[in-house]
Amino acid sequence: MSKIDAKDRFYYNTDFLSSPSGRSVRILSEYYGPLQKLQRNKISDTIVFFGSARTPSKEDAEKALKKAPKEIDKQALNRLKMDVKMSRYYEDARELAGKFTKWSKSLKGTKHRYIICSGGGPGIMEASNRGASEAGGVNVGLTISLPYESSGNKWISEDLSMKFHYFFMRKFWFLYLAKALIVWPGGFGTLDEVMELLTLIQTEKIKKRLPIVLYGKEFWEKVVNWDYLVEIGTISPEDLDLFYISDDVNDTFKFVTDFLKKNQLKGPNF
Repeated sequence: MSKIDAKDRFYYNTDFLSSPSGRSVRILSEYYGPLQKLQRNKISDTIVFFGSARTPSKEDAEKALKKAPKEIDKQALNRLKMDVKMSRYYEDARELAGKFTKWSKSLKGTKHRYIICSGGGPGIMEASNRGASEAGGVNVGLTISLPYESSGNKWISEDLSMKFHYFFMRKFWFLYLAKALIVWPGGFGTLDEVMELLTLIQTEKIKKRLPIVLYGKEFWEKVVNWDYLVEIGTISPEDLDLFYISDDVNDTFKFVTDFLKKNQLKGPNF
């Protein structure tokens, strides 16, 4: 009997694995693959940053505006000026991630606790990974394969950049280890993530207590009229207690760490 070649086995057969019949295997790989990496790096839990991939750093935004040609049209010029304004969120995310990282490193224990986790792309995601890296801490990037946006950034810790195909598996890993979430101004993806998160908590599909901060008072009060949702009865008044709106790095840091110390930090190591 001839030796069976590896390519003849279904688990090496890329045609099978990429077919509809192999979908369950692909989904399982996006569960066990990240689990292996997180366990290998002793990641116990995370603080998740959601936010726009399009928010530039202050340096990049100011540089782009300065280099704008004199004949630039008004709409493009306004876009560049808005990028400069929005860049404050990049810098705040970078600073806040650094503060959380320094705080988490001060905790005793053998596992990495309250590790910064982002979607691993540019913008706010880059800022959070960057802030954690600059503070000397490990950080996680859960990237997604997209046809029109870049994935990954250079600040994600080695062995902790994980690329997903399925959005729902990526969301699972965002929330499964999360002990706090900071949601920054963003687009469809960010709004999808925060609304699903609030829905899961409201319906008690997520039972753990989580501090959720919507960062950027002007943005969140303009994008979502929370009071109107209460007024017309589509959400309850107590649903507004599911999140906290902040506009300041120190205020957010205190809110989250006070919450975690009260509800999460237990045992002799803390």
